[in-house]
Amino acid sequence: MGLLTELARGLVRGADRMSPFTSKRGPRSYNKGRGAKRPGVLTSNRKFIRIEEMVPQFIVPDLEGFKLKPYVSYRAPPSSEPPMTAKQLFTEVVAPRIEKDVKEGAFDPNNLEKYGFEPTQEGKLFQLFPKNYVR
Repeated sequence: MGLLTELARGLVRGADRMSPFTSKRGPRSYNKGRGAKRPGVLTSNRKFIRIEEMVPQFIVPDLEGFKLKPYVSYRAPPSSEPPMTAKQLFTEVVAPRIEKDVKEGAFDPNNLEKYGFEPTQEGKLFQLFPKNYVR
């Protein structure tokens, strides 16, 4: 009976050491933070030296005379337009260009890249069907 108790205790204690170390588990002075980068370096004698090139700079456009506000109220009425589908996007953007080229006689079925068609997905961050499925 003593062996099983010690085994269970060892498993529990090992699992406790594997749990993430948060500010609730550390002393009162421990502050984990949120991963913000320091705008400088800490020297060996614990002195912080601020480096101006490491300080983030926010570039904000001039909003003088801008009428829109950055907040949208929850009481705002929902939009009256339904979300755009792929077929609507094709008929509104690509189809008129293809029709114009067909009428002018300049349509080439081998040069569809001109209309936004991409035959391969090589080099794309998110590749489309069928390469995104697990093999």
